[in-house]
Amino acid sequence: MPTAILTGQPVPGSSIESDLRDLGFDVRTASDPADAEALLAAVPGGERVALVDARFVGHPHALRLGLTDPRFPLAAVPGAVTARAEGRQALTRALARETSAGGGTAHVGASARTTLSVGEPAAGVDSLADRIVTALDADGAPVHRPELGSLVAAVPADPQARNEARQAVAAVDDEAVRLKSAVKARDGFFTTFFISPYSRYLARWCARRGLTPNQVTTASLLTALIAASCAATGTRAGYVAAGVLLIVSFVLDCTDGQLARYSLQYSTLGAWLDATFDRAKEYAYYAGLALGAARGGDDVWALALGAMVLQTCRHVVDFSFNEANHDATANTSPTAALSDKLDSVGWTVWVRRMIVLPIGERWAMIAVLTAATTPRITFYALLVGCALAATYTTAGRVLRSLTRRAERTDRAAQALADLADSGPLVELLAPLARGKGPRIGWLSAAAGAALLLLAAWVWGPSWWVVLLAGLYVLLSAEAVAHPLKGALDWLVPPLFRAAEYGTVLILAAKSDVNGALPAAFGLVAAVAYHHYDTVYRIRGDAGAPPAWLVRAVGGQEGRTLLVTVLAALLTAAQFKVALTVLAVAVALVVLVESIRFWVAAHQGGAPAVHDEGEPA
Repeated sequence: MPTAILTGQPVPGSSIESDLRDLGFDVRTASDPADAEALLAAVPGGERVALVDARFVGHPHALRLGLTDPRFPLAAVPGAVTARAEGRQALTRALARETSAGGGTAHVGASARTTLSVGEPAAGVDSLADRIVTALDADGAPVHRPELGSLVAAVPADPQARNEARQAVAAVDDEAVRLKSAVKARDGFFTTFFISPYSRYLARWCARRGLTPNQVTTASLLTALIAASCAATGTRAGYVAAGVLLIVSFVLDCTDGQLARYSLQYSTLGAWLDATFDRAKEYAYYAGLALGAARGGDDVWALALGAMVLQTCRHVVDFSFNEANHDATANTSPTAALSDKLDSVGWTVWVRRMIVLPIGERWAMIAVLTAATTPRITFYALLVGCALAATYTTAGRVLRSLTRRAERTDRAAQALADLADSGPLVELLAPLARGKGPRIGWLSAAAGAALLLLAAWVWGPSWWVVLLAGLYVLLSAEAVAHPLKGALDWLVPPLFRAAEYGTVLILAAKSDVNGALPAAFGLVAAVAYHHYDTVYRIRGDAGAPPAWLVRAVGGQEGRTLLVTVLAALLTAAQFKVALTVLAVAVALVVLVESIRFWVAAHQGGAPAVHDEGEPA
């Protein structure tokens, strides 16, 4: 149980002790800094501890934001400071310095103004907690200070200031602010106006019944899988039920994040589950639609796989661009300035968010079209919408990159190299390409992808495609031979994804055998999971997947070459079996390692994170 140490005796009528207990703290009282130091030393090192000024006046949610967020080793609001296990040493050192310096009593009663939000303590108020925060800042320790907005966090020093603070607390509805902050600050039009107005109350209902975000995430997955099963029936009633259940699944998908923000239940495992389950839900639904269409005599597996390829490539564009630029220096451009200006105008904000077809709009469109039309029409609309969105976002990012005077960091270059998913063949050949020639990473990747996809389209399963696949391997090695710090080198990972996924799609379609496209769908889904897993590890500062895993599944160039060889070497029926076996093998390897890693990270106390959802 976390421990809160009150510095001084609470003021008569104060609710600070009960507020801290409601937040799950074991409350102890210190008469002076030396006593606080002794109490701090008695708290087990693996537990959270907080120092709170006994005169604190504020909203319970201000305390919750400052003292219970699991993502930060050190955090503070005026009059209170907390440390997780990894921040205990810094807190202990700061408190010891205050005690040895003869910092006086835990607080004194000097006259002062009231501090009503995060910031410097009011002039004249001597608060031990605030002095500790000042000492932590002087030590360079990263102290998180949450945005409180209209919430009150105060350390009044006299009765008049206390009365003013209590009036300020009474003037703001703590629960209303908490509910509002549970909703993402930046979300799509459909989610903002059609889901969040009521899903936040569902999140509160879940919190009051002790449900966790991970449980809600799992419920969302199960609902989507039931929706996919309904779609697979191929009946009109099944399609209607599938559309309704898909929306219900999306409501739950919004609720899990809102529940995490409402109750501050963030975790590494939860962020991973939320992100990966989104992909599993959407792609399982595509498969359900394709199965349903097949029952009615319409083969749309190529469309289903095309939608998955396009959507995954869109996400890789987002991930690569963000990783390449989030820590770049001199990171400005006229295009970015124009974008920021448009975001300051109300109606353009919503138009721009709808154009990119974010998950809310996309799922709403899929649900309505499923219920009202056919799987083929649904996939046509999805492909057109995603293609337009991809063109818009990619073109904008290319313009930003070309006009941006930014210097990419080594960390960004390494992240792009990890996202590239290069295997043993590229590892072998890349050193040979590191000469004094020009660095044309993204251009080599684009040329290799274009030549390979064109060859697969023209010749289908043949040795000519194998020959072009060999050239693609050479160009892939050239693309990553140098650090990916060029203006457009963030395009390398999405180009590799397009080449690999597109080759599998085209060769399966060209094999013209029943079952080849579903097998290809399974293979691309397994590989895409591996690529998404790589993204989430990088986002969580956990690094890329281990090198042995990348080698075991061949790397993007090895898998691509292998598929072309299998297509040329085997009969159509044998090729279908080979795709199925390859899909199962890749899925088993990457799933086992991924689950092992994330469960171990969660149990090992990895820093908690919260995934704000996909950008598109």
